[in-house]
Amino acid sequence: MNHRERLESCLNGGRPDRTPVALWRHFPTDDLDPSSLVRSIVFFQQTYGFDFVKITPRSSYSTQDWGASDAWNGNPEGSGIYKQYPVTHPENWYQLAVHSPLKGALGEQLRVIEQVRSNLPSDISIIPTIFSPLSQAKHLAGNETLLTHLRETPDALKKGLEVIVEQTIVFIRECKKRGIDGIFFAVQHAQRTLLSDDEFTQFGFEFDKKVLSEVQDLWLNVGHIHGAQIMFDIAIQYPVNILNWHDREEGIRLDYGLTHFPGAVCGGLRQWDTMAYGRPEQVRAEAADAIHQTHGTRFILGTGCVLPIIAPHSNILAAIETAAKA
Repeated sequence: MNHRERLESCLNGGRPDRTPVALWRHFPTDDLDPSSLVRSIVFFQQTYGFDFVKITPRSSYSTQDWGASDAWNGNPEGSGIYKQYPVTHPENWYQLAVHSPLKGALGEQLRVIEQVRSNLPSDISIIPTIFSPLSQAKHLAGNETLLTHLRETPDALKKGLEVIVEQTIVFIRECKKRGIDGIFFAVQHAQRTLLSDDEFTQFGFEFDKKVLSEVQDLWLNVGHIHGAQIMFDIAIQYPVNILNWHDREEGIRLDYGLTHFPGAVCGGLRQWDTMAYGRPEQVRAEAADAIHQTHGTRFILGTGCVLPIIAPHSNILAAIETAAKA
């Protein structure tokens, strides 16, 4: 099977020739320039041959044109620290406006998608990172301010979220023109450590559904549920093909996920304890256990979140080699 055939078999509940594998990472500093980011993504894929490519830009890419900014400070995850939040008062949510996705930071990401697509074989599926509206709101205000506005001035925040949804849909439509196979939809607030179920439903899930309605014609949509004490009962309602969460850290096993979610599940490897700081034999053991849990069906081997940029080459190879034997 080629990469696409393998994924299609996986999503259809078949038994592919081997377990699909997908790992993704940040490319700090390289992600400051579209051409450099493209080279890094393509090189990473050519080195390891993953079954799909997740395009991982700086987390601020979708909010930079509204004034947000971040910078990498050496974090081994590869993510940046926010230096500027344009939303500081509730009235700022009313000032957000939809702008052309062909210019600015969004335009740069469209060029990245275009070039990654043209530099990889046609059987390699590509999915850009799309942050949920509430996640983008966090990038605009910071989490503390966001949660304050959510509880004290909810109408203002909802107005801002409506604009973010519209902007995100406009961007996705341009992404489709450039040959994407789906999106990686990053949800960061479906955590009971942050919000109640009712709060998340109102300000997260309801707006997320509007964005996801735009990609139902695509076949490779991944829902990533980030964090601790996640609202898994809500997560399984997301209309995506693949669900990804911190299964090892959260204690919500892959086999449990398969019995409650109709699509495929992605995970099985701890990003820090195993992939970054562990040894190849630990990687092989976790990978083998994940394949055993899922019986090798509707399963993609990966981490619960991004692969740390310090993950050893030998650990990445151990994951790939274990999947190849399954």
